[in-house]
Amino acid sequence: MQNGGKKKLGYLALVATSFLWGTTWVASKIGVSEMSAFQLAGMRQAIGGTLLVGFYMLVRKEKLPNKKQFRQLVVMSLLMFVVANTVSTWSLKYITTGLGALVGALYPLNIVLIDKFFFKKKNFNILTLVGFFLGILGIGIVFYGSFHPLNIWGFIIGMAMAIIANISWSVGTVMISRNSININPYYSIGWQMLIASVIITVIGILTQPIIPLRDIPVHQWGVILYLVLIGSIFAFTAFIYSMKVLPHAVASLFAYFNPIVAILAASFIFPGEELTMNTLWGSIVTVIGVFLVNYSVKNMDHVIVEAEI
Repeated sequence: MQNGGKKKLGYLALVATSFLWGTTWVASKIGVSEMSAFQLAGMRQAIGGTLLVGFYMLVRKEKLPNKKQFRQLVVMSLLMFVVANTVSTWSLKYITTGLGALVGALYPLNIVLIDKFFFKKKNFNILTLVGFFLGILGIGIVFYGSFHPLNIWGFIIGMAMAIIANISWSVGTVMISRNSININPYYSIGWQMLIASVIITVIGILTQPIIPLRDIPVHQWGVILYLVLIGSIFAFTAFIYSMKVLPHAVASLFAYFNPIVAILAASFIFPGEELTMNTLWGSIVTVIGVFLVNYSVKNMDHVIVEAEI
């Protein structure tokens, strides 16, 4: 295929990534409305991990990870899937879809802070500080618009979960960028999902009500399959393709559209999550803040690329 054709497909892949990853927030919200977050995340990771690991072992003839690789995979699965993915999903029981997606979009701010204070990178300037201020201000605007005084503890719990998940994702991102596992990235993700699914399922059985498989409603199976096939496999494949054929600065634009897609989709589906001026302006301010932080810091491509894996 000619370069022009590849670029056209790359832009289509970028649009698909921007839209599909945004809709997974809505799917997760639907899922946790009737199922525990641990069961939902555990089943999602178990199915997704089995498909990825099975494909790369049977078709691509990948070898089993060695002891060192497996130890690294366990650590990454804890950070990226057990804590970040599961806890962010759980937070949607208490906060709106849009607020959860916007908090998730703040991970580049955390990565800049980690690089600054733990690795002594000189990556702060005036534009960075303005971006931090706008990012936090935007979240505050959306929070104020979504806040209900009768559900104050739910909001606090949900926000705490979203922030913990965001920090865990950021720490995992930095670890990935600094410590190569030396294994096919798709295969690595499959193993992380499988490892996480075991841990998540055990925690879920011990702490939360579990729905027997035969009693899971058909629409909930639809949510699980959507999260696996569309969110974890198709959108991720489209993302990798766009990264290969488009400039990283262009391919990374999906990160700014994901929360907007989540907010718009949720406004059509969930009562009480209608698109308000607070949500609209808060989202715009947050996205601008994250963009300014990324723009102001050199060599930030690795932040966007790794964080969405």
